[in-house]
Amino acid sequence: MDYSSSDFYCDVALKGTVPLQKEYESEQVLAFHHTKPHWPVHIGVVPKKHIDSFTTIGSEDMLIVKELLDVLKTLGAKVEKEYGAARILTNLGKYQDSKHLHFHITSGESLR
Repeated sequence: MDYSSSDFYCDVALKGTVPLQKEYESEQVLAFHHTKPHWPVHIGVVPKKHIDSFTTIGSEDMLIVKELLDVLKTLGAKVEKEYGAARILTNLGKYQDSKHLHFHITSGESLR
């Protein structure tokens, strides 16, 4: 699927317009295997509420952030146990392709 707008998560993933291999889903958070992985293991974790970026999280978002951190901890530990190592990262500014707060849980060497 080709996508060229600025918020893949609101426009595509959260609308269910592409099939996703989900790792976790609640009313507030979705975690799924990336549709175009950059690493052999590549899981995206996003809030279902639109939040632009890590640097724009507001005090009203703290319950969502707590759940995001819990999911990152649980899935990060799962990936680490299964593959021996894991990374958790997010991007800001021009490094952030999709302008929606999201985290990547990855393992392995870059595929690109």
